[in-house]
Amino acid sequence: MPALVDRIAQELCVRPAQVAATIEMIEEGATIPFIARYRKERTGGLDDTQLRNLDDRLRYLRDLEERKQAVIKTIEAQGKLTAALKQQIVTADTKTRLEDLYLPYRKKRRTKAQIAREAGLEPLADLLFNDPSKTPETEAQAFLNPDAGVNDPKAALDGARRILTERFAEEADLVARLREVLDDQGHITAQVADGKQDQGAKFSDYFDHSEPLKSCPSHRALALFRGRNENILTLALTLPDEAELPRGTPGRCERLIAAHFGIRDGYSASAWLTDCVRWCWKVKLSLSLELDLFTRLRDRAERRAIEVFADNLKDLLMSAPAGPRATIGLDPGIRTGVKVAVVDATGKLVDTATVYPFPPGNDADGAMATLAALIARHDVDLCAVGNGTGSRETERLMGRIGAQFPARTVTTVVVNEAGASVYSASKTGAEEFPDLDVSLRGAVSIARRLQDPLAELVKIDPKSIGVGQYQHDVSETKLARQLEAVVEDCVNAVGVDLNTASAPLLARVSGLSDTLAGNIVSHRDVNGAFRDRAELCNVPRLGPKAFEQSAGFLRIRDGDNPLDASAVHPEAYDLVAKIRSQTGSAITALIGDVKTLKKLDAAQLADDRFGVPTIRDVIAELEKPGRDPRPVFKTARFADGVEEITDLRPGMRLEGTVTNVTNFGAFVDVGVHQDGLVHISRLADRFVSDPREVVKVGEVVSVTVMEVDVGRRRIALSMQKNPDDAQAMQSRPDRRQTPGPRRARQNRSADGALADAFASAQRRKR
Repeated sequence: MPALVDRIAQELCVRPAQVAATIEMIEEGATIPFIARYRKERTGGLDDTQLRNLDDRLRYLRDLEERKQAVIKTIEAQGKLTAALKQQIVTADTKTRLEDLYLPYRKKRRTKAQIAREAGLEPLADLLFNDPSKTPETEAQAFLNPDAGVNDPKAALDGARRILTERFAEEADLVARLREVLDDQGHITAQVADGKQDQGAKFSDYFDHSEPLKSCPSHRALALFRGRNENILTLALTLPDEAELPRGTPGRCERLIAAHFGIRDGYSASAWLTDCVRWCWKVKLSLSLELDLFTRLRDRAERRAIEVFADNLKDLLMSAPAGPRATIGLDPGIRTGVKVAVVDATGKLVDTATVYPFPPGNDADGAMATLAALIARHDVDLCAVGNGTGSRETERLMGRIGAQFPARTVTTVVVNEAGASVYSASKTGAEEFPDLDVSLRGAVSIARRLQDPLAELVKIDPKSIGVGQYQHDVSETKLARQLEAVVEDCVNAVGVDLNTASAPLLARVSGLSDTLAGNIVSHRDVNGAFRDRAELCNVPRLGPKAFEQSAGFLRIRDGDNPLDASAVHPEAYDLVAKIRSQTGSAITALIGDVKTLKKLDAAQLADDRFGVPTIRDVIAELEKPGRDPRPVFKTARFADGVEEITDLRPGMRLEGTVTNVTNFGAFVDVGVHQDGLVHISRLADRFVSDPREVVKVGEVVSVTVMEVDVGRRRIALSMQKNPDDAQAMQSRPDRRQTPGPRRARQNRSADGALADAFASAQRRKR
């Protein structure tokens, strides 16, 4: 355990005591949000990101340790475990290194090398390897064995070669060195499979493609692997300087193998040993190392894709809420009509309708009258329009209502409806609205996600929200785990209203499970609103540990204790009483009294129970109780007259909303039913290595239309102030890391197919 703690501390650049304390709390059942918020003294102030990384490394290293013990036990049972080998296994710092060491002892099928050993050819292999001055054909005469199929010297030498080839390929240090060279200098090369040019047109940018393995970005790596999986592309790992080598000339890896075993020219057996080296590389190591390094590349790409998805999901969940205002939600439809749902300020469904303003119904006047009546009846402030097919037409219809019925004017906002249909058909949707038509549930979701995106989107499987890159090409288990962590962190960062939150939202609170969340809702339905956090202890199966982990993240508005509406944990209420005593203020007067609270000295209030970090957090919370960390609500205003892709013209300056951020750029909704791509090379008037440096999902941005391809439904946008000048600036020689115009064009072309794939995926989400 001490060694594990020290290693994690070194990797994360924190103190061992911080790591040890965190591990202890995790083992006691504490959640990451709880530890990050309420146990800063014990962790030394580690934030939720550091704690998540610590938890991940702890899991990996424990798995590694468990595997080490299994390997040692297996080799020991074979009677082959030496002190030196055991030390190597114990000190192996990665799973790859451990498996390299274990390879010679791994149970395997009966190989040709094993057959050669059974035929008595291992002494011949040892003889020629240890004394290359011997003549192979002459020495092989002594090892003929017709009963074992060794009828001539050639057969004997073939068997000996297989023995040495296997031995060379299982040399752990050599394999590690070859892997290092290929990882550092190798290129991933793609070619189109024979006859697949037409079928694989979307991968045309990769029909003759090569780039360094170590710098291949995740989105292109996943595109290449998808092309291979669809049998469109063939991939290979190559060393670029070896393409022009004369036939039969040993490459760098063969030379490394020969050097490792001291094989040199000038001896009788040199040619035969060189042939063994060639066989080792061509038959054994080249393919296995290619597979290994491609797996590594895929793992890196997968991790990055998951990170991108997680970052985008966090931005979306933490986007600004419109707040508790009566809202009408419109799920646009042309032929099937516009589905309408009205929710009150608390999100409760109060009315529904379906109107048919567009063909074939063509009842625009009736639709406007119905909508105006609903707005008046329920005193609606906001209108949320889903951004699917018919959204701009529906938005324009709402504008006509404002002109025809001035007293019924509401603020209309186009909302990303990704995942609304998933919610409509989900178990959660059915349980929440068992008697409501499936088609109308989507309109409810659209209205609520304008009021509070976080509270509504937690009801939807994060993978269905559509803010990732290549989400279907990555491990579902890893993706789900990461996204669940993001949702948990976001929910607990904002806090949850105990008396209005749905069961799916409560289930995301630290310390609460689906069962406990359901029990809370049932208790609330039977007994009425909670008046005090302490009443949580009356909820069935909610014990002291669950109360400790969850109470600080649950809010009670207008309850018996004003502190219950804040993020102050009940365990710190005594601290607040101490502050009240020192200031002489009543709790209601103290809350929000910034002038008085600023005078407090946290160090003077500290004692054995409460340290300075906790005291500072409590004071900050008293200054602004229940503060929402999300930004101020703001929406994009789409340009009038720009409703279809055919309305776009190069040079147009438009406002839009970022719907997705990937490694190669950002997708922006400008109101034409097709998101445009701002390639990474056009995100700013400077070099950008990560699009998230510049934009986030949900952000309102100003863009310039650069290119429009109506046939391929491809829109190229720019966020640069002067796109032409910015492209010229990128060719400056002092910007070595910045791609010049030619390279930028190549990258945009190579990423074009990816943009098409993402855009079509976005459409499917709607």
